[in-house]
Amino acid sequence: MTIVLGIESSCDETAAALVTADRTILAQRIASQDEEHKPFGGVVPEIAARAHVERLAPLIEGTLADAGMRLDEVDAIAATAGPGLIGGVMVGLVSAKALAMATGKPLIAINHLEGHALSPRLADASLAYPYLLLLVSGGHCQILLVEGVGKFRRLATTIDDALGEAFDKSAKVLGLGYPGGPALERLAASGDPRAVPLPRPLKGSKEPHFSFAGLKSAVLRAHQSGEYSAADIAASFQQAAIECIIDRTRRALKSIADVAPTALVVAGGVAANTAIRTALEGLAADFKLPFIAPPLKLCTDNAAMIAWAGVERHALGQSDPLDVSARPRWPLDPDAEAVRGAGVKA
Repeated sequence: MTIVLGIESSCDETAAALVTADRTILAQRIASQDEEHKPFGGVVPEIAARAHVERLAPLIEGTLADAGMRLDEVDAIAATAGPGLIGGVMVGLVSAKALAMATGKPLIAINHLEGHALSPRLADASLAYPYLLLLVSGGHCQILLVEGVGKFRRLATTIDDALGEAFDKSAKVLGLGYPGGPALERLAASGDPRAVPLPRPLKGSKEPHFSFAGLKSAVLRAHQSGEYSAADIAASFQQAAIECIIDRTRRALKSIADVAPTALVVAGGVAANTAIRTALEGLAADFKLPFIAPPLKLCTDNAAMIAWAGVERHALGQSDPLDVSARPRWPLDPDAEAVRGAGVKA
């Protein structure tokens, strides 16, 4: 049975995991950096990289100990090679290179976004290719047709902010602290989602993409007006975001009517939002498709998804040379047409 050690260090989570080809997570450890970044209201790249350096080796040792394994018993070592904060990515990738060189095991450089994209297959063995994926996180917001390992067709992306970024910055405006997304979701539960007239950027547009910068700015104006409670702003923001997601995803599903996807899938940190999951489940039902979302522990950045992507690539006989480079940007569909707007998220 193939066993892959996964390493994740692309942002502010240091993580290691051992995953088998039969989808068993033998062990995983995650070290959060929330307390380090909380005083700054967001991730500070230099602090994140330093924390990865300090924590990664003990995390790997602890993960192996939890599984009762030695390093030479794993079949391959997979690590995030991008995209992400380049300092953190380099910490994990260089560590994986050293372990691969020392043991003679294959090195598999993983696209962090592919880790998210394939994570639902780790959680659900029935999920077959091709499936339509909504990938929503702090740095990315995309709709992709996942046709296989390394085979992605991007149908939509954001022309400005990612949805997770909009959640976090709106939460910061409302004084909810860091990380803001989960706090905003909790506050929204006690508010009126129709109380604040917020925009729905690109809803109904023929353009397939997302835009959240205007919505985020509208939250700031609503807060500064003093006319609305924080709970009502949070609820109204979340409702506006959901309507944008559903509209854009519905458009994407209609655009691939000739493909017959096996399921509608959501992944990424924002996929942990219960209200968003519920709305997407209803959309899937409209198209008579199964709705699949990974468990919450696999939504945020983690090493199990990196290890699983390594399992899938190892099964295809894929590996990477020890001189493979870390990449701050790494689109899943490099042939996708460029979109308008500054600050484009690959």
